[in-house]
Amino acid sequence: MFRRPADTLGLTGGSLPRLFGGVQPLAGLRQAALVAALSVPLVAGAADWPTYRGPDGNGTTPEKIRVPWPATGPKVVWKVPSTGGFSSFVVSGKRAFCLELREVAGAEQEVLVARNAETGADLWAKPLGTLKIHDGGDEGSNGNTGGDGPRSTPATDGKLVYAFSAKLVLTAFEAETGKEVWKHSLEREFEGHNISWQNAQSPVLEDGKVLVAGGGAGQSLLAFDATTGNVVWKAFDETITHATPIVGTIAGKRQAVFFLKSGLLSVDPKTGAELWRYKFPFAVSTAASPVISGDIVYCSAGYGVGAGAARVAKTGNGWTATEIYRKPGKKPLANHWSTPVLHDGHIYGMFQFKEYGDGPVKCVEVATGEVKWEKPGFGPGQVIGSGSNVLALSDAGDLVVFAASPKAYEELARAKVLAGKCWTTPVIAGGRVFARSTKEAVCVQLP
Repeated sequence: MFRRPADTLGLTGGSLPRLFGGVQPLAGLRQAALVAALSVPLVAGAADWPTYRGPDGNGTTPEKIRVPWPATGPKVVWKVPSTGGFSSFVVSGKRAFCLELREVAGAEQEVLVARNAETGADLWAKPLGTLKIHDGGDEGSNGNTGGDGPRSTPATDGKLVYAFSAKLVLTAFEAETGKEVWKHSLEREFEGHNISWQNAQSPVLEDGKVLVAGGGAGQSLLAFDATTGNVVWKAFDETITHATPIVGTIAGKRQAVFFLKSGLLSVDPKTGAELWRYKFPFAVSTAASPVISGDIVYCSAGYGVGAGAARVAKTGNGWTATEIYRKPGKKPLANHWSTPVLHDGHIYGMFQFKEYGDGPVKCVEVATGEVKWEKPGFGPGQVIGSGSNVLALSDAGDLVVFAASPKAYEELARAKVLAGKCWTTPVIAGGRVFARSTKEAVCVQLP
């Protein structure tokens, strides 16, 4: 369903012969023309970031980040106002999509916005309904902890873009025009029940289907045909959390793992059949997605719950999930809403609970839960993985690259790119970083 990313960026001198059929560097005007061509933003064949957690749904991209950066930081391609909430970008070709809080017809609504990925200009905007979650504000990384606006991130397959509103309405629009194609209200059509602070999960695209949760008894988990909106399957009687499900392969089996109030529930994404469960505590809100590492699934929450991990195994025709550790409490492994990323058996991310401005990034061995190192000063921002590096966006708007190594924290680049509160996930697409705060959105060109 997705166009698979190609590793066409982060070029080095040794890359040029590969790209140009083994031709050696040119001289004079021909060499200047080649350099000029490489300085043009790459669109055709560039990697997309089509869903909340990237092309593979695990928060990583095959695109590489070159370091060090210039002293002035990476070049800002565009910066525009982008108000409210914590929706991240998804990028497909020349379009970038996110949800924002805008005034429409005299009322604040969450709005699906399509932007020109080259300029940041609006291409179209579609209101999804009125929204008021709770009184908040935007007082920076050490100030107010609230902030109204959408929490969900859309998804796109290039032809359609899918938005899941705070009120559990799933809508598909034409990516080019914004024309509505199909829509379902989980509350009205599937006896759904919302939760405190309303829906924050993002729709997940898997093999021509859109996976969401939030329906009522017997239909709390649902899969819709991505093109038609027809129900493919529905099952279970579960209460949702704010966490977005993940899809991955464990013991050779493709499976969707939902983080629900009862804990983890893995299902066959084709049929909705249950595979395994891992009972896990709930308190107030669960917001970070699980992480799959081979046969280990890690999960964590705030509000004193802490982290745990289970080893999943196939036994005959059934599956088992056996807990290998539990680390309760606010420390050391609380992931409030920031989902860590995996690299070589270790996860990297913001492990903290309400440590605004000061919370650390940590490296944790996923098989044991052992903290290898930590570095304060990030707050509850977000991270993504890029090869052997991690790209972090601090809650104060610093874009930071550090090495994905369990040996020690090694910072490779840093630049201040945004004002406002940054609880959103940065994305890399086509050699650029797209990020937003509660005040503005930015696109920067990676060196």
